[in-house]
Amino acid sequence: MKLSELKNLTLTQAAAFLDVDRHSMALERFVGLGLPSKKSEEYRYFHIEKLLEAEYRRLSYVPRPVQEAEKVVIVDGIVTHAPKGMRIYYEQYEAIDSEHFDPLYYLGHLLSPHVIRIDLDGDADIEIEHHYTQSNALIHYRIALLNQANRHATVFESFHEEEISNTLVLYGYDVLVAPDSTLRILKNQHMHGNRYAMVASHRIHLEERANAVIKSFDLGGDMGLQLIKVELERYAHIDAGHLLYLNEHAQRGTVSKIIHQGEHSISHQEAKNILDGDARGIFDALIKVEHTAKYTKAYQNSKAILLHEKAYMVAKPQLEIYIDELEASHGSTTGQLDEKQLFYLRSRGIEYMEARKMLVIAFANTLIEQVKDHRHQDIIKASFEETFYAAQEAADS
Repeated sequence: MKLSELKNLTLTQAAAFLDVDRHSMALERFVGLGLPSKKSEEYRYFHIEKLLEAEYRRLSYVPRPVQEAEKVVIVDGIVTHAPKGMRIYYEQYEAIDSEHFDPLYYLGHLLSPHVIRIDLDGDADIEIEHHYTQSNALIHYRIALLNQANRHATVFESFHEEEISNTLVLYGYDVLVAPDSTLRILKNQHMHGNRYAMVASHRIHLEERANAVIKSFDLGGDMGLQLIKVELERYAHIDAGHLLYLNEHAQRGTVSKIIHQGEHSISHQEAKNILDGDARGIFDALIKVEHTAKYTKAYQNSKAILLHEKAYMVAKPQLEIYIDELEASHGSTTGQLDEKQLFYLRSRGIEYMEARKMLVIAFANTLIEQVKDHRHQDIIKASFEETFYAAQEAADS
């Protein structure tokens, strides 16, 4: 199938193409927003049309017996392993966001009406491994993630692929963070070799006094875009951090909308971007403060280092504010490594390339070291350094 065939279809035609209910809210929203293109605001800097025009195989999604393991393992969109006693199952999802900005959020739900639901019981700490094994395939699945009130949980994601090619992954989370609870989601993804492309579309809703920590570490090459919508109720708080290290012909990044709906809600969003080769990084982020969100605090910042003259960074931090009673700031800087710092290191006998490496790793570590769990921090740090040193060795050879 070609997803581009959905372009400009009527509701009836799209329902027939996708074999879904003509009166589905998700279908109406998808058709109303239209298939994304280079003219779409959220996809303006990402070559989505290239992915939508490719021919893919549809996979059959037949649940299989889940084997006991320490981690949740999802292979090509199907759960194969999970910890003993974990409540994880497939269900028809009814709580679809009716106002998401991303049409592929709705397409994901239309393609995958039965989501993978994961209930985080108590103070949980789980790992989710995503595995992709199919070439020339459209792999689509969605995850509904729910925690409990007054509890603290962590989800650590990693991504693994075989020697595949020409595969598109459409996945995403619908997350409900319960009142007075904390949920941490850490994503560690190294893409390389043009094996697959990914569009991940998420919706995260924080109830009153809920806390969320969302950290994404996107490393390497290829094409990948995450689109995140966050809603904050009264006294809710989110800490979002995004690290990009891109090389080769990569085109990856984050498009987000953080919406303050309740009073005294707080958001902190920080992006660190390191671009080499002719990579393109994307940070297109909006913080919106509604009339109902007095006494909000909102902070947003993006910093980028360009290591090559062909590297390109799109940084668009934005504020949309409808009240006066708040604290808010946003900013963006893009440049090269500090020549004074390089000179200082070289004056101490450190070679030029090694000095560059030290400064880049130090820049990345300011975000990596915000990960509180030292085991997860070590895994992310090792992934970053492996990716970075491999790229530098390739460039030096």
